[in-house]
Amino acid sequence: MRKITYVFVLFLTLLLTFPNAIISQNKASDSTADIIIYGGTSAAIIAAVEAKKSGKSVIVVSPDIHLGGLTSGGLGWTDTGDKSVIGGLSRDFYHRVYLYYNTKEAWNWQPKEAYGNKGQGTRAMDGESRTMWIFEPHVAELIFEDFVKEYGIQVERDEWLNRQNGVKVENGKIISITTLSGKTYSGKVFLDATYEGDLMAAAGVSYHVGREAGSVYNEEWNGVQTGVLHHKHWFLSDISPYVVPGDSTSGVLPRISTVSPGNKHDGDDKIQAYCFRTCMTNHEANRVPFPKPENYDPLQYELLARSLATGRDDFFEKFDGIPNYKTDTNNHGPLSSDNIGMNYDYPEASYDRRKEIIKEHEDYQQGFYWFVANDPRVPKDIQMEMQKWGLAKDEFTDNGNWPHQIYVREARRMIGQFIMTENELLKKRPTPNPVGMGSYTMDSHNTQRYIKADGFVQNEGDIGVNTKGPYAISYGALVPKKEECTNLLVPVCVSSSHIAFGSMRMEPVFMILGQSSAVAAVLAIDNNVTVQDVDYEMLKNALEEKGQVLKK
Repeated sequence: MRKITYVFVLFLTLLLTFPNAIISQNKASDSTADIIIYGGTSAAIIAAVEAKKSGKSVIVVSPDIHLGGLTSGGLGWTDTGDKSVIGGLSRDFYHRVYLYYNTKEAWNWQPKEAYGNKGQGTRAMDGESRTMWIFEPHVAELIFEDFVKEYGIQVERDEWLNRQNGVKVENGKIISITTLSGKTYSGKVFLDATYEGDLMAAAGVSYHVGREAGSVYNEEWNGVQTGVLHHKHWFLSDISPYVVPGDSTSGVLPRISTVSPGNKHDGDDKIQAYCFRTCMTNHEANRVPFPKPENYDPLQYELLARSLATGRDDFFEKFDGIPNYKTDTNNHGPLSSDNIGMNYDYPEASYDRRKEIIKEHEDYQQGFYWFVANDPRVPKDIQMEMQKWGLAKDEFTDNGNWPHQIYVREARRMIGQFIMTENELLKKRPTPNPVGMGSYTMDSHNTQRYIKADGFVQNEGDIGVNTKGPYAISYGALVPKKEECTNLLVPVCVSSSHIAFGSMRMEPVFMILGQSSAVAAVLAIDNNVTVQDVDYEMLKNALEEKGQVLKK
C-alpha cells in the first residue's frame, strides 16, 4: 500500500513540476501546423517552400521516402510546352538545375561540350534565361532536398494516410489527418498533392475516374477514340491477336481485351496507361545489364515480335538524351513500356493492391527490355543496339537502379468549383480567375488494346491535340465545391476533364499549381475565410509579385 502511495505521489510531483514534458510524451504522435501538405511530389515540396516563404508553419506528410515524384523519378526530359509561361518557384527549380550543371563536378561521365543541348521543343540548357530543362533523376532529388534544408521544412516520410477513418472533418472542414502509423497532423488548411488524390477522396470531395463521354462537357477529344491514330503508338500493319496467327480458336495473346472498346465518344472507367520512365545508359562504366524478371514469359511480347517483323524500325525513338550519357526512356510504338489496360483499378485500389499493380508493371517493363535484348525473334540490328544499353548504375541506387515512382499519368480528378475542359484549353471559352498557365499538347496515352471487326489488333486512346498556345488555369479548378470542403486545395488531381488533364498533368504545371495553392492557403488563413472565398484580386496580385505567369 505504501509503495502504491509513493508511486502516485512521485507521479503527481513530476506532473506538477514538468507538465509540458508529460503532455508532450502523451502527444508525441500529434503535430500541428498552419498548412498540412499530403504527398511527396514536386507540387508538394514547392507548395511547402511557398508556405515557409510566406511565414506559415507547414508539415509535409509524405508516403514517399524520395521527394519530387516523377520529376526525380525518371522524367528528366521535361514536358515544357511554352517555357515562357513557367514562372515562380517552378522556374526557380529549373534555374537551380541550370546552376548545378554549370559546375565541373556535374559532368562526371560526359564532357559538358559533348552534350548536345537538345530539349523537348527548347534548348536543354538555356543560358539566356538561366534555366535547364533536361536533367538526371538524382539531380532533381538533390534540388528538392536542398529546398527542404534551405527552408527548414518538416517532412514526415513513409507516412501513409489512413484512408478508412484517418480524416477528421467537422462542419465541412478538415481538422486533422492520421496516418497508418498512428500519427495525427492538425492544420488550418490542407493540400492534397498526391498523384492519386487519396486525401481528397477520404475527405468526401467529389471526383471522377476514367473518361467522360464527349457529350458531358461538349468535347471532341474525350471518351472512346476508336479510329483516331495521332502518334506512332499503334499497329501500322495488320497484326493477328491470336496465339496462332489467324486462328481464333488458338486463344488470344496476352494483354488484348476481348470485349468491345465502346462507341466513339462513349464514356468509360478506363485510364491511360502507366509505365516507368527508366534512366538508361550505354556508357559501359556506368551500365547495369537489364534484369530478367523471375516470372519472365516471352509470350507477353509476341505482339512486339510480330510488329518488328513487319520492318518497323523506330524502336529507339524515345531514348531521349539527358546529361552524362543517360536517357529518359519513354514509351514508343504499339507495344512498348506502356502497360496498356493493366491499371484500371489503381486509382481507388488499396495500398496492397497498388503495390501489386506496380510490381506487375515493373515485371512487365523489365521483361520487355530483356525480350528485346535477348529474344531471337527480335531483328539483329535492333537487338545488337539494345545490348549496348542498360540501367544507369548511379541512379535509384536503393531500388536496383529502377525508378522509385511509377508514372501515374492519371488517377482521380476532382469535380471542383470549376472544371477545366478542352474548351478552355482551346480558348473556345474564357477561363475565370487564372492562377497559372499550361501549354503542352492535350496528350493521352493508349487506354486499351482490342480486336477490331476485321479480326486484327489495335490500340485505342492515344491522343495528341495542340492547344494552339498557352491557356489559363482557373483557381476554381484547385478547390472543391464549398458545400463539400472549405479548407482543402488540390494542385495535382485538379478539377478537369480527362482530355484537359492530359495537358495539365505536366510536372512544371504541378509545381506552378502547388505554389498558387500555397499562396491561396496563406490568404485564407490571414483573412479567416474559406479557400473558396479567397479574394481573387488579392490572390492575383500576390501571385504576380511572386513571378507567376497568369496571361500571355
